[in-house]
Amino acid sequence: MRIVLLGAPGSGKGTQSKLLIEKYKIPQISTGDLLRAAVAAGSDLGRKAKAAMDAGQLVSDDVVLGMIQERLSKPDARAGFILDGFPRNIPQAQALDAMLARLSQPLQLALLVDVDTEVLTTRLTGRRTCANAACGAIYNIYFTAPKSPGKCDKCGSNLAHRSDDNENTVRSRLQVYEQQTAPLVSYYKAQGKLRTVRGTGSVNEIFKNVTDIIEVQMRPLAAAMSAAQAAAAKNAPAKTAKPAKKPAPAKAAAKPAAKAAAKPVAKKPAAKKPAAKKKPAPKPKKKAVKKAAPKKAKKP
Repeated sequence: MRIVLLGAPGSGKGTQSKLLIEKYKIPQISTGDLLRAAVAAGSDLGRKAKAAMDAGQLVSDDVVLGMIQERLSKPDARAGFILDGFPRNIPQAQALDAMLARLSQPLQLALLVDVDTEVLTTRLTGRRTCANAACGAIYNIYFTAPKSPGKCDKCGSNLAHRSDDNENTVRSRLQVYEQQTAPLVSYYKAQGKLRTVRGTGSVNEIFKNVTDIIEVQMRPLAAAMSAAQAAAAKNAPAKTAKPAKKPAPAKAAAKPAAKAAAKPVAKKPAAKKPAAKKKPAPKPKKKAVKKAAPKKAKKP
């Protein structure tokens, strides 16, 4: 399962991504997280990214793709992954496709979480995020307000309001999205990989629609894999039939055994030799000695 999530800021794709991770046990690959981790680790790619950010420049696509490739090499990504935040434009999408093709891990689904602009504006301006990075719970003062104002229901930490979540900045960000990222919808639609889900309603309702789409999309792929495995199983006996000739050596082994059995039979005639032992029959001569005894008879 290899998915790229598409959606404007505030569409809720981040929330849906977390739910998908829990259900399907595959990692979310966020370029923002990768950049921060690489910089903190001081890796080669991290140093290149830091140099670009320190200079006020965007991190090059080559560096970002290198980080994604490194992340995909980890064991937890073997069963699939969810890409969030990348690609953001057509050139990035093309470069990503080329890299994944080299890895034999092409994208299977581009899932768009679609929300109207006015709803997005309200969501973003009312968004509050748990300051505890380990928690990261997200609330909205208009839709999903915390039980205690300003406090996280899960861990009790303070909630933060991002500085760029004001109305003017939000509208500017949405314009940038429409200009640069929205064309990806047409790009993945042309590939037959695009599916759209309405991002309005409760989180659980949206998630149900998301998983329905995923199950339908993955079903033909699962069937194709099963067919391929069945075909491989049918061909396997034909390939392994040749070793059946190995019993031939058993015949060769049987011949020595037959010869070994035959040798004792050849020796049986030698058993007649004991018949020569009858020569000691001269014992009857002792009777002749007894006949000489009568000479002592009554001659007087």
